[in-house]
Amino acid sequence: MMVTLALMMLGVLAAAMAPRLMARSDWPDREPVLALWVWQCVVAGVLLCCLLAMSLSAAAAWESVRSPVFGFAPRVVVEAYALQTHGPWAGALALVLAGGGAWTALALTREVRAVRARRRQRRAELLRRAPLLPGEEPSGERLVVLEGDRPEAWWLSHSSPQLVVTTSALRRLKGHQLDALIAHEQGHARARHDLLLYCASALAAGFPQVPVFAAFRDQVHRLVELAADDVASRRFGRRTIALALVELNEDRGVFGPCPAQLAQVPARVDRLLAPAPRFTPGRRLRMTAVAALVPVIPLLVTFVPGLRALT
Repeated sequence: MMVTLALMMLGVLAAAMAPRLMARSDWPDREPVLALWVWQCVVAGVLLCCLLAMSLSAAAAWESVRSPVFGFAPRVVVEAYALQTHGPWAGALALVLAGGGAWTALALTREVRAVRARRRQRRAELLRRAPLLPGEEPSGERLVVLEGDRPEAWWLSHSSPQLVVTTSALRRLKGHQLDALIAHEQGHARARHDLLLYCASALAAGFPQVPVFAAFRDQVHRLVELAADDVASRRFGRRTIALALVELNEDRGVFGPCPAQLAQVPARVDRLLAPAPRFTPGRRLRMTAVAALVPVIPLLVTFVPGLRALT
């Protein structure tokens, strides 16, 4: 019983404290890739706490679950977990956590379907605005140019990813700015940021009352853009990608009073033009290792009684 309670307390503590600690830190803007890794480790730790607590509770409530969970573990190991002391609430807790897992899977499925529907809609819109001529085959080029009075650019990720740019954007983008924009979008595609965004949106939509999931979604949307900016800036320079962002967004009123979502654009430009010093490789390695320990802690809490019983 104590192990299950410890796992639940650990999960609740991480879900409540992690967003506050990350919000008070200024280093994520300096190291967005490292910040994404930290967030993933925290969320994985919270989910692992719930999964392990569900497994132990179900094993305590039902014999049919106990055998698969403990497998061929010696009897002394099973007795070390004192499953008989869990009481009648073990089954209820296992059912609640299992329901949470099923709801998470449903939310993720719903999010993936919604994204695919939006993607199909964009493909249909692209085909309507740039129809194929009779006898013309899809070229699969990575760049598609559309007639348009607004400077716009967006990425269509499918079997042959394409960057769609309007003629107004091309008139505004000078020199290597278009190349920097393409490198930015390629950074998203190579890092598979779309999968991370799906998971973050699904968790936040399924459990809006859980602070860590809502903060994870908001921060992922911001950090993936910073990470892609860094990819483009390493190839074409910070000034080039900053000017490309300005040219694409200056007519949208984002460089004045605007909603918080749009205010990210001037913040990204300021970050590119006045970059803070990055961490040293040694510090990044240490922080990566420390973050990787977060999902390990629930495993240690779970296996300590069994290991003690064997010694």
